[in-house]
This record gives sequence, structure tokens and C-alpha cells, in this order.
Amino acid sequence: MRNSTHSLILAALFAGLTALGAFLRIPFFPVPFTLQVLLVLLSGLLLGSRTGMVSQGVYILLGLAGLPIFAGGGGVTYALSPTFGYILSYPFAAWMAGRLSRGVNLSLKNLITAALAGLLVIYSFGVSGLYINLNYLAEKKVTSIQVLRIGIIPFLIPDLLKAWGAAFFAFKIGIFRRNDHEQ
Repeated sequence: MRNSTHSLILAALFAGLTALGAFLRIPFFPVPFTLQVLLVLLSGLLLGSRTGMVSQGVYILLGLAGLPIFAGGGGVTYALSPTFGYILSYPFAAWMAGRLSRGVNLSLKNLITAALAGLLVIYSFGVSGLYINLNYLAEKKVTSIQVLRIGIIPFLIPDLLKAWGAAFFAFKIGIFRRNDHEQ
């Protein structure tokens, strides 16, 4: 019982941190830079695939229920936003990062690989959602290349730094926890 309660508390904590990360932003047109990617990846790396996925699922459900916790607001109509594909990816990105970080040696290299795989999930969902939204909902005719230029290029360097930061932080926490258990 303690383990499931502990996991639920950690999932709620990371859902809250991800919501907070939406408000810690650097304004950038058309989409601000936020800390959400870092926190999504960190949830998977630290909590594991299942609890990390749950934390991000809770975040999405709270936002769709009307809490203004997404970078651009909240509510069910946010699902029609061009950037909703990125948000929709969060549980799957956390799962991927968590899955790939388990059962391997605790090394910074392995954690970076897991974080980059999670980032790839975010970009896959995000760019797909952006393409569908722009071409079919907004009825703007954009090519795949144009969507990549809009949805990845401006964010690639900051997101790579966030992935590295999440992996580094998870690595340091892992060493701390291992040393704490050995004493």
C-alpha cells in the first residue's frame, strides 16, 4: 500500500511541477520556451515509465478539465490548439524515458539516450499534430518541411539542453540515492 501511495504522491507532484513549468517561460513568438519538456523527461527518468506516464496524464486531464495550466491556457477546446500534439505526447515521452532508463547501468550516457528518445516522442506527436491542425483545422496549406521549420528548428537547441539537464539531474539524484542506501 505504501508503494502505491508513494507513487501517487510523486505523480501528483510531477503533474504540479509540469503545470508550474508552463508558467516559467521565455516569451518567444509564436510559442514560448517553457520548462515543461525538462519536467516531462525528468518525470520518466526519476519516477519510472508507469508513474511518469501517470503524472503527465494527470497534467493533461487537469488542463482539459479547465485549469489554465497549459502554456496557452486550458479547457477542452485547447485540444484544437496547434500545439496540443506536443502536450498529448507528454505521457508517452515520460513512459519512453522511464522505460529506457530502467534496467541499464546508471550512467549519464544511458540517461541522455533515454531523455533524447523521450524528446523524439514529443517531436513526433507535436509535429504530427501541428501538421494536421494547420492543414485541416486552420486550412492553411503547409508542407512537412514548413512544419518542421516551425515545430522543431526554433526549439531544438533549447530542448536538447533540457534533455541533457534532465539526464544530468536524474544521474545526480541516482548517485545520491545509491550512496544514501549504501550508508
